[in-house]
Amino acid sequence: MNTTKSPQADAHQRIIKKYPNRRLYDTTTSAYITLSDVKPLVMTREAFEVRDAKTGEDITRSILLQIILEEEANGSPMFTAPVLESLIRFYGHAMQGFLGGYLEKNIESLIDVQTRFAEQSKGISPEMWSQYMAIQPPVLQAMMGGTLEQSKAMLSQMHEQMQKQAGQMLGAFGIKTGS
Repeated sequence: MNTTKSPQADAHQRIIKKYPNRRLYDTTTSAYITLSDVKPLVMTREAFEVRDAKTGEDITRSILLQIILEEEANGSPMFTAPVLESLIRFYGHAMQGFLGGYLEKNIESLIDVQTRFAEQSKGISPEMWSQYMAIQPPVLQAMMGGTLEQSKAMLSQMHEQMQKQAGQMLGAFGIKTGS
């Protein structure tokens, strides 16, 4: 979903309008829909955009956040309170811009692993799946451990680069740093 589109969206992209009464109108099906009707569009990777019916503003992100909120409120949440608190603390922080890209890259890596796993697991019998599920947590932890270590290393390297660049910039202004 591209949020930088003009009010004229691609011909292949589904447009959903949100009215002031908080109702969503799907222009493709000419019907009112709910957030629970939008989720399958996300799941099937269908291109869509949600626009404020009055202003034409792209409010797709807002709708996606509402879906996440509903998912977090129902069933078993994906995010713990400490994780949510940490995310909130990043808003307004110098690292805010970095965090979005960092999370996006890590999610892409996870999807990549999931896709490769799905391709490799074609033809596995139900018995084999049962055996796999019995050992799944350690295998998954080992797989994710490598990704987490890579993420830590990348963060550490970025932190060092930022410190170096800040020192150079401040040095150019005649300000000495403690490093």
